[in-house]
Amino acid sequence: MKQHFTRWLPAIAKTAVDNTRTAVATTRTAAANSPNRRTALTVAGVAAIGGLAFGPTAVAAPITSGPHTGAVAAIDLATGKKATTVESGLTIGNDKVPSKGERPSRDELIPHGLEGAQSRIPLDNAQVANAKAIVKAAKDTGVGERGAVIGVATSLQESKLYNLGHLGAYNDHDSEGLFQQRPSSGWGTSEQITDPDYSSKAFFNALKNVGGWQELPLTTAAQTVQVSAYPYAYAQWEEQAADIVAQVW
Repeated sequence: MKQHFTRWLPAIAKTAVDNTRTAVATTRTAAANSPNRRTALTVAGVAAIGGLAFGPTAVAAPITSGPHTGAVAAIDLATGKKATTVESGLTIGNDKVPSKGERPSRDELIPHGLEGAQSRIPLDNAQVANAKAIVKAAKDTGVGERGAVIGVATSLQESKLYNLGHLGAYNDHDSEGLFQQRPSSGWGTSEQITDPDYSSKAFFNALKNVGGWQELPLTTAAQTVQVSAYPYAYAQWEEQAADIVAQVW
């Protein structure tokens, strides 16, 4: 079963102090079967963020009004960045993404209302690119705006919209990629699930197999696909996911 990444915060902090930057390594790999370069982020000594578990438990991750401190610490170490102040609006790279055409309505994006307190994190250019890949896959697979919100929210919880490679000793089993999918669970090869287009379409094709997913609360739809040990954690990202989809649709 996956463990919540905040469990590793003391180890993360100690590694950062003792080893400064030596514990952090990023690798950029090119997809052998894709004309577009992709980045798979790997980190030595950083906990897995989210992940696909063998089955659900009754324990829910905490719902917060801001970004998870564990996620912020892990991503800061992974990217070599200092802590970032969370802005009230959607932060995407250096600029706001201009809207193209008619934006989806709030009712289309969040038809069932928000569940609980919402979290929000700033996004860099890599995260924005991955969000765009998820939205494109939502269009390609026919799940529409609502499906895109579920996909982006799921990736925000699982990887904070980073395309994570294997995290070594701290990896959650064999989970990788935007959705922390597992080759051993039939999601595809490691190379495939660290391809944002492949992993996003795999997620949406699984979502389409969930009967009546359009009428389900976001966290229920996401959990049915992901089978997470923290089934209620997805709900906190619904508002930011909707904002992202509205801007990049």
